[in-house]
Amino acid sequence: MSELKIKQNDGNVKDFLRSIEDKTKQSDCFTLLDIMKNISWKIPKMWWDAIVGFDKYTYSYSSGKTWNWMRIAFSPRKSYISVYVMPGYDEDNPLFQKLWKYKAGKCCINIKKLSDINLKILEEIIQNGYEKMEELYPTKK
Repeated sequence: MSELKIKQNDGNVKDFLRSIEDKTKQSDCFTLLDIMKNISWKIPKMWWDAIVGFDKYTYSYSSGKTWNWMRIAFSPRKSYISVYVMPGYDEDNPLFQKLWKYKAGKCCINIKKLSDINLKILEEIIQNGYEKMEELYPTKK
């Protein structure tokens, strides 16, 4: 297995977010920053060149290889914002019926702008995902 490209680094999160040219997207990302800080109570870190992640866990393969990954994160993309909710979610969950306009991947919710969705529902989905990650990968004390 090759080495992962997406790793936590020392990039400055706020400088990265300030560099977003689209002011609506920039504002939405600062809102997501606050939401995820309030959920995780962790300092946000840059992952790769364009992902803002909170907290991390270590995943172990049966081969013994391990890698670190963020528990929750978001990334401003060209035409949308990806919100990453580990370990994934069940799109049949009734919360998704109340979310409004989004597209989903296995572990991400892609939105054009926060005004397109029900922000309280998104917060609940992120909170649920974060709590599930704590059950699956408890924080080491």
